[in-house]
Amino acid sequence: MASWAALWAEFSARRTLERLHEQLGAGLLAAAAAPGLLAAIDQHSAAVRDIVTLGVEGSAAVAGAVLLAGYASGLLDQAKELGWRFASPADWNTADWFTARLLAVCALAKHFDEPGYRRLALES
Repeated sequence: MASWAALWAEFSARRTLERLHEQLGAGLLAAAAAPGLLAAIDQHSAAVRDIVTLGVEGSAAVAGAVLLAGYASGLLDQAKELGWRFASPADWNTADWFTARLLAVCALAKHFDEPGYRRLALES
């Protein structure tokens, strides 16, 4: 049985990911009709999946939402330090690196906790 702290961490992480999706969801919809953008998101997704699966000790014992929200929060902190601010692009195909990476986090959040999904990182 999960501890209250673990349950709270997962709840908080899911809220963080939901807020991120509210800001970036239009980009995921645009990607469905833009093969270049979809390919970029897929590449970023693979990199993020590998980072949070292979680069975090004990990640198998942590809810995927917690790992992804932590990664996204760190990424946003770094982006803000560099002066980046999210602005919904007029053309999602011209999305910058940070935006594409955050779109990948949103895309991963849908499937990351499904059985066997993280194992893909270990097999590739």
